[in-house]
Amino acid sequence: MAASDVGRAPVRVPLYSATLEPAGEIEMAADVFGVIGELAVVHAAVRMQLAGRRAGTAATKTKGLVSGGGRKPWRQKGTGRARAGSTRSPLWRHGGTIFGPRPRDYGYRLPKKAWRRALRLAISDRALGGRMYVVEGYALPELKTKAAQAMLGRLKLGHALIVFGEGEEQVARAARNLAAHKVLPLQGLNVYDVLAYDQLLMSVAVARAIEQRLGGRA
Repeated sequence: MAASDVGRAPVRVPLYSATLEPAGEIEMAADVFGVIGELAVVHAAVRMQLAGRRAGTAATKTKGLVSGGGRKPWRQKGTGRARAGSTRSPLWRHGGTIFGPRPRDYGYRLPKKAWRRALRLAISDRALGGRMYVVEGYALPELKTKAAQAMLGRLKLGHALIVFGEGEEQVARAARNLAAHKVLPLQGLNVYDVLAYDQLLMSVAVARAIEQRLGGRA
């Protein structure tokens, strides 16, 4: 926790009832939802996530992997031509590749403190910018995509990340096919997805769980 986060007033976020009626505001911990600080750590976290998603399957054949070339094309001396030991030399057409890409893992990890700091900054950006919405619960009339679309429409959310917790799997199943939105379990909350969507939607239970998970520690 940075010194600038200590002693800040709680952050107030719009609260909606299960029927999506305005229910005032909910106070969220400032050390999680009201963090203001450097953006370099956020950039580092996004780069780490994107690096981990790289397939790393690009590959070219070296001289030892190209088929053929076992026989010396001509004798070493007396021909007037340059020495050659294999037709698969990188200098030859259809030869191997020098220093070409090989399968590799691009992933790496940030220190835990840096990752937690980046996640707090990303969530705080949505909360302080008025783009975070908290509901007391979900009361979908039916487990269908159109019900989820209607719910998001009433909240005027056009491009939202919906974070769901234990016992809220129904809203996740109803909204998972919406192209403009994404549903994400609480355990999978990450910096990239928070920043990739314009709004952030969660229940009170999930918001309190995030406070417990990210609050009080560096």
